[in-house]
Amino acid sequence: QVQLVESGGGLVQPGGSLRLSCAASGRSFGRYVMGWFRQAPGKEREFVATVSWSGYGTDYADSVKERFTISRDNAKNTVYLQMNSLRPEDTAVYYCAADRTSNRVKKEFYEYDYWGQGTQVTVSS
Repeated sequence: QVQLVESGGGLVQPGGSLRLSCAASGRSFGRYVMGWFRQAPGKEREFVATVSWSGYGTDYADSVKERFTISRDNAKNTVYLQMNSLRPEDTAVYYCAADRTSNRVKKEFYEYDYWGQGTQVTVSS
C-alpha cells in the first residue's frame, strides 16, 4: 500500500510554469506506475500523464504534449509534473495516482488503485 501527497499547486499567470510533486510513503515505490490526472469544476477527471517504473516510459494527453513533463525520482519516492506554457484551461485540481499491477503506462483512472488528495492549479491573469 502507498500513501500519496501532492504539493506545488498555486496561482500562475498564463504562459507561466509550475512544478507539482507527489511524495509517496510506503514500500516499493519503484514498482508503481504513476500517473497525473486533473479535474476542472463541472468536468470529469481526465488523464494528464503517466510514467513507468524506471521513468523511461511515459505518455501524455494530447492537450499537454510538448508543454508538460512527467518524471520520477525513485530514491526520493517522488513523481513530478513540470508544467510550462500554462493556459487558463489547465486550471483544475491535479491528482497523483499509483498502480502496481503491471509495468504498463496507464491512461484510465480506473486502472489506478491509490490516489492523493489533490492540489489546486489556477491559471489566470
